[in-house]
Amino acid sequence: MIVIFGAGAIGGFIAGALARSGIETGVVARGAHLGAIRERGLQIESVLGSFEARVRAESDLREFDDPQYVLLTFKSHQWHDALPQFEKAVKSGATFVTLQNGLPFWYTRERALESVDPGGRIRATIPHEHIIGGVVHTSGNVPKPGLVRQSGNMLYPIGELDGSTTPRIKKLSGLLERAGLQAPVEPDIRRLVWRKLLGNLALNPVSALTGATVRAMLHDSPTRAVLRAMIDEGLAVARAAGVEVGVSAEERLEMAHHIADVKTSMLQDLEAGKPLELEPICGATIEIARRFGVPVPHIETVYALTKLLAS
Repeated sequence: MIVIFGAGAIGGFIAGALARSGIETGVVARGAHLGAIRERGLQIESVLGSFEARVRAESDLREFDDPQYVLLTFKSHQWHDALPQFEKAVKSGATFVTLQNGLPFWYTRERALESVDPGGRIRATIPHEHIIGGVVHTSGNVPKPGLVRQSGNMLYPIGELDGSTTPRIKKLSGLLERAGLQAPVEPDIRRLVWRKLLGNLALNPVSALTGATVRAMLHDSPTRAVLRAMIDEGLAVARAAGVEVGVSAEERLEMAHHIADVKTSMLQDLEAGKPLELEPICGATIEIARRFGVPVPHIETVYALTKLLAS
C-alpha cells in the first residue's frame, strides 16, 4: 500500500491518480476534507481528466498497517503534530518519500537544519536509510472539501539520497508512472531540490507581499529584477554547498512561465489565514548561506517582510 500523508492539492491529486490506476492507496487527511473523502471519495479535476477515486482515508498514519511507501505532501509547519505518527511505520520498514517545498529535513546529514528540524527531532525519528527524496512540479488547489483541482505539468522526479538505483526506487517509479505521472529516477536529487527551491524562494514570498499572480510578477520589470536578484543569491548558496543547479536566474524565471496566471501556494495560504512555508524555503536558505558566509541581502529582506506580514 501507498499512503499519502497530506491529501491537499498535491497529495490529493497523487492519491487519486494512484487509486484510479488500481494501486492500493490510503490518505491521511483532516477535518471536513477527511469527511468528504470518506463519504464521496476524492473528486479530481486535472490534466488526466475529471474523475472520482475511492481511497481509504484516516486521520492518523498509525491506522494503516505496514504501508510500503509513505509520501509526505503536508506543509512543513505540520511536522510537530505529525511526528508521533511516524514511529510505527518506521519500525515496520516503510520508505518515506519527501515531496515538500523547500529544503527537506534530511538535506544536511552532518547536523540538522534548525529552520526545518529544530533540535533534529525529525532526523531522530526517520533514519536516512528510510528516505527517498522527491520534487513536485505541479500546482493546484482544493476549492472545497473532497475536490482537488490540479494544473501544471506531471513531473515528480525521485532519488535515493546517495544517488543509487535501488529496487525500492525502481518499483516506486514504476507505480507512479502506471498512475500517469512522470517519475524519473534522479541520480542527484539535491540538484533538483535546489532547482525547485529557487523558484519558490523568489516567487512565493514576493507574491505574498504583493498579492500578485505568477504571470503578473514575471511581466512587471522591476518585480522581475527583484526575483532575479533573489535567485542569483540562491544560486550562490547552492554553489557554496557544492551543488551546481545547471540553470541561470533568467532561465529559472522562464521555467515558471508554464505556471501562468495562478496564485502561488504561499499567497493562497496567506489569503486563507494559514501558516506560511517560510522556514523551509527562505529560512533554510539563509541558514545555509550563513554557514558558508554567502551574503543574501535580497532574500533576507523579503524574508523579514513576509515573516512580519504573516505574524
